[in-house]
Amino acid sequence: MVAVTALYRRYRPESFADVIGQEHVTDPLRQALRADRTNHAYLFSGPRGCGKTTSARILARCLNCVQGPTDTPCGECDSCRDLARDAAGSLDVVEIDAASHGGVDDARDLRERAVIAPVRDRYKVFIIDEAHMVTTQGFNALLKLVEEPPEHVKFVFATTEPDKVLPTIRSRTHHYPFHLVPADTLSGYLTRLCEREGVPVGAGVIPLVVRAGGGSVRDSLSVLDQLMAGAGPDGVDHDGAAALLGFTSGPLLDDIVTAIGAGDAAALFAVVDRVLAAGQDPRRFVEDLLSRFRDLIVVQAVGERADAVLRGVPGDQLQRLHHQASALPPAQLSRAADLTSTALTEMVGVSNPRIHIELLCARILLPSSDDTQRGAMVRLERLERRIAAGAVTAAQTVPGAPPAPPAAALPVSAGPPAGGPAAEDDGGAEAPRAGALADDAPADDAPAVDDQPSPTDVATGPAEPAASAAEQPDPRPEAPSGSAPAPAPAPVDGGQPPAGDDPVQAIRRLWPEVLGDLRTRSRATWSVVSEYADVPARCRGRSCRGRGAGTDGPTGPRAGKPL
Repeated sequence: MVAVTALYRRYRPESFADVIGQEHVTDPLRQALRADRTNHAYLFSGPRGCGKTTSARILARCLNCVQGPTDTPCGECDSCRDLARDAAGSLDVVEIDAASHGGVDDARDLRERAVIAPVRDRYKVFIIDEAHMVTTQGFNALLKLVEEPPEHVKFVFATTEPDKVLPTIRSRTHHYPFHLVPADTLSGYLTRLCEREGVPVGAGVIPLVVRAGGGSVRDSLSVLDQLMAGAGPDGVDHDGAAALLGFTSGPLLDDIVTAIGAGDAAALFAVVDRVLAAGQDPRRFVEDLLSRFRDLIVVQAVGERADAVLRGVPGDQLQRLHHQASALPPAQLSRAADLTSTALTEMVGVSNPRIHIELLCARILLPSSDDTQRGAMVRLERLERRIAAGAVTAAQTVPGAPPAPPAAALPVSAGPPAGGPAAEDDGGAEAPRAGALADDAPADDAPAVDDQPSPTDVATGPAEPAASAAEQPDPRPEAPSGSAPAPAPAPVDGGQPPAGDDPVQAIRRLWPEVLGDLRTRSRATWSVVSEYADVPARCRGRSCRGRGAGTDGPTGPRAGKPL
């Protein structure tokens, strides 16, 4: 039975040319080896799994190769074979784990071993891994040796936290910082590795592996090894990889973004319930949601060139991202990303993350709860989109009157005979409405008929055209034929209201209540009516005069004329 080793062990680099994503480190080292200008101590720092210890081993092979020092080990000599990926190691290359051997006694033992000449190779190389775990006393014991080592001794310190290395030690080394491997470089490397292993992978699987690895080559290889171990005859599919790695599936994220764009709270909370009911890690779910918002912001910013930024995203998913980005205003999308990022920070160590997720969804859907400028921008964008879609019309914003009938279609009222009495108010007639009193003054006082409605008419609604005297029903019973005509009543002074209840005074009493009710119904209409409309101060029959506020405003050309 053939023993199967892990991927990161089978594909461990054996030369600087095989190290990916660290050219800023490998190129200077290779140049120093070619020029034979190597230092006696090096410090390799960087995140885990990015090649620090591997590069230290390669450096030892390059120094002790029979053809060396060289930047490319031959791989044939005893030293190169002893330091190969599957070999047991060399006696002249000592690896020390400072996590368990970082005390002062271990440092003294190392100092005693360093003075002994190499057994076979050119140099005795000490690789101290996790160097930040060495105690201060241990570093102080090594200080003199690191500062002035024997000619046959080389030190390589590897650490993830260079700040914890004693400054006096760090100042005596050549420091090379390692970085996380870029996603493009790592994706290409993993794709080639899958081809060499003969395992097919579905679309979108490699980006999931890269994301799970976080830029670490070793972590990414471990994740890919796990997926390959559980792959079926068809290889590794996207849904299975997402479920195994704990990522939120793409359709669920699509449903969430669609619900946010439509403002559908019921659909949004239903998707959240489905995610949590399936056992999804709440914090991972919020991370995936934040990642989706980031992708949408990128799509909105760069448009059709988003594929150059979102490398590795399948074409169908990229089309969905374009569709979702067009449905969300930029301010709302940016605000949702900020709220999600804040919620992700606040979810550390909480006992009930479901509450935080639901509150996050509520804040995203309710920009009115945000009294900052960002919330105001979201509300403004929503209003602009509704107006553009025809949901809000000008008639709904400021109610207006229907077009006035042509002047020729209006009935012409015959004025009373000269010296005759003015038309009396009909006691049974309906009281005139505020701002819509009919003007039935004599011909010498009546204004000319306007073709356009006045601002007062627009604010208070359509005005009823005055009926002619012949068309007005006479509430008094007709006198029997042959009887003498009734004596004409005395003329009523135009400055005094008729006897009985004065409708103008009633309107003036109710006018504040009318304005208050109108303000609760429509603030736009209320602002127009309260500014331009006024209650008449006096009446002559059905002709009323305002208190200096005409239909064109207090200073308009029609100021003081009948309403």
